[in-house]
Amino acid sequence: MGSIGEPDPEINRTKPPGIRFIESVKRSPISYKTHQAIVLIVTFFAYLSYHATRKTTSIVKSALDPQSPDTNLKSPFSWRTAYAHKPLEATRNSWVLGSGWAPFNGSDGTALLGELDVSFLFVYAMGMYFSGHVGDRMDLRKFLTIGMVGTGLFTVLFGVGYWANIHFFYYYLIVQMLAGLFQSTGWPSVVAVVGNWFGKRKRGLIMGIWNAHTSLGNITGSVVASVLLKYGWGWSMVVPGLGIAFVGVMLFCFLPVSPDAVGASVDDDDEDELKKEGGEITEPLLRAKSDNRSAVGFLEAWRIPGVAPFSLCLFFSKLVAYTFLYWLPFYISHTAIEGRYLSNEEAGNLSTLFDVGGVVGGILAGHISDRLNARAITAASFMYCAIPALFFYRNYGHVSMTLNIILMLITGMFVNGPYALITTAVSADLGTHSSLKGNPRALATVTAIIDGTGSIGAAIGPLLTGYISAKSWSAVFTMLMGAALVAGLLLTRLVVAEVAAKIRGPEECSRTRPARVVEV
Repeated sequence: MGSIGEPDPEINRTKPPGIRFIESVKRSPISYKTHQAIVLIVTFFAYLSYHATRKTTSIVKSALDPQSPDTNLKSPFSWRTAYAHKPLEATRNSWVLGSGWAPFNGSDGTALLGELDVSFLFVYAMGMYFSGHVGDRMDLRKFLTIGMVGTGLFTVLFGVGYWANIHFFYYYLIVQMLAGLFQSTGWPSVVAVVGNWFGKRKRGLIMGIWNAHTSLGNITGSVVASVLLKYGWGWSMVVPGLGIAFVGVMLFCFLPVSPDAVGASVDDDDEDELKKEGGEITEPLLRAKSDNRSAVGFLEAWRIPGVAPFSLCLFFSKLVAYTFLYWLPFYISHTAIEGRYLSNEEAGNLSTLFDVGGVVGGILAGHISDRLNARAITAASFMYCAIPALFFYRNYGHVSMTLNIILMLITGMFVNGPYALITTAVSADLGTHSSLKGNPRALATVTAIIDGTGSIGAAIGPLLTGYISAKSWSAVFTMLMGAALVAGLLLTRLVVAEVAAKIRGPEECSRTRPARVVEV
């Protein structure tokens, strides 16, 4: 099985050039498990680079618009609201400007930077729907390569403004919007590829570990951009942009999209090993005989049982997660811990612990959902636990640095756990749902619908926080706790169905995946 002695010309044509080269050097085929390892490694670094380039603009902001640690400053979105009623001279006195970079170093510079963020996120969310639709209709290896090289190009073009001495706001706005569009190609595609290679038995745990790329990408982007900032803010954009383009080329050379695309199947050695481990022998989820079927339409994908509630749940889950992503360093720097305000650098470093907690939460949620065979119960439980975590972090995080770190890790775990689970294992489950009757051309569309809906929440959360924080940070945390509650409640029907399946017995549970129980 899997021999390349008599290579199928069609399969040989669709094999990545790097795989063909390795097999020609070895003079033997690459095993199924080796293909799986390649898929996990390549997609991990691919999406890590997506997030690293996404994070750079938040670091560059300090160079574009140097500002004083004025505790009256509440947000880049509400600057005009907060200062509109004040005389111009008073505004100047309360806003200490550095050299900065026009047009962002003016009195409305922070508001302009906020507009860049919102524009990027909304284009990213809208592009997600389009990308999933296209991804199910073309070679995902080529699609991802285009997306990564395009993301790198526009990230570099943003940085080129430093050397080209560009001070025209709409240049940066258009570049950011196009970068958001190309960024949207990433998530539906990598989830679809991973879903093609891994069965459902341990998908939650595998994808939970694999999903650490999100948090590690955020950390990598922050560190790289911060280190390069002293050489000129352009380098903080250009180097990550070149990095993702390079990873994109490597992906084109080595990523096997599906078992059928490379003619891979479980060989005898792998089969024996799986049996010894008590694992399942996973047939490829996507079979070649189904390739001639038409791709699932947008509305048809929405009607798959479980897609709508999980999409809406992710809307509120990402609203909470992205509010922390964009606002946590600012919140920390403007909140006295043990009676002392941290510098911007200290606040940024401390905020990375939220992502560390997110890595743990993603792995834990995936493992628990695998063991319980219950995605909805796990996701809802984490969202409900996030409510007291948010409450305690807001009310007791300032007492001491140790308590702040502990509560931040716990909050990150419960906030990012369900977000990671829904965008990975749940999306892959629903993309191969039984109602599709084996049609393989739905996974990217379903993933795009779920994460695209969540990304709208990701744009709205930081925007609302900008206005609400101008009045009270306690009100912001109340909003986040309310969003977490709604996210959990949206899964109530799925939770009830999963609990009913558990009560009926293990046989029923083994026949029914969480997404499918909705049909009961």
